[in-house]
Amino acid sequence: MERVLVVTPDGEPAGWATRERMRAEGLWHACAVIVVRSLDGRRLFVHRRTDTKDVYPGLYDPTCGGVVAAGESPDECAARELAEELGVVARPEFRFRTTFQDGTIRYHAHVYEVRSDGPFTLQPEEVASGAWVDVEAVRAEAENPESPVVPDGRALILEWLSWA
Repeated sequence: MERVLVVTPDGEPAGWATRERMRAEGLWHACAVIVVRSLDGRRLFVHRRTDTKDVYPGLYDPTCGGVVAAGESPDECAARELAEELGVVARPEFRFRTTFQDGTIRYHAHVYEVRSDGPFTLQPEEVASGAWVDVEAVRAEAENPESPVVPDGRALILEWLSWA
């Protein structure tokens, strides 16, 4: 049984719930989101989510990351998710915190950046494929509402780009 950190609408810790309950009840939670940027800074790693993901299956995501577990800090979650999803062992650098809401999906995003050229080992349960994409091409796709980009990744990468 996976236990996730539940937070108030203001982002303060409020206990834990199972992932299933968090999704079913639309509970506020915390996520760590990592932008993977090439060492030269010109490209971002974009992946396609597997068709079996419970949220936004099969869409493209310019970030990686996931839900903060109960008892875990966002920093710990960012390093764990980066290692699990892409096989990169590194310490992502915190950039900013923001919120995301889409229906019953409501969370506080702790947004990080890591510089790496790989190699990547993709987690087959969550990542169907991945590739380097020029930063400006990512921006164009994120700004195009017709592009098959996950809604949260779209919003978060556009906010990240305004900081970068």
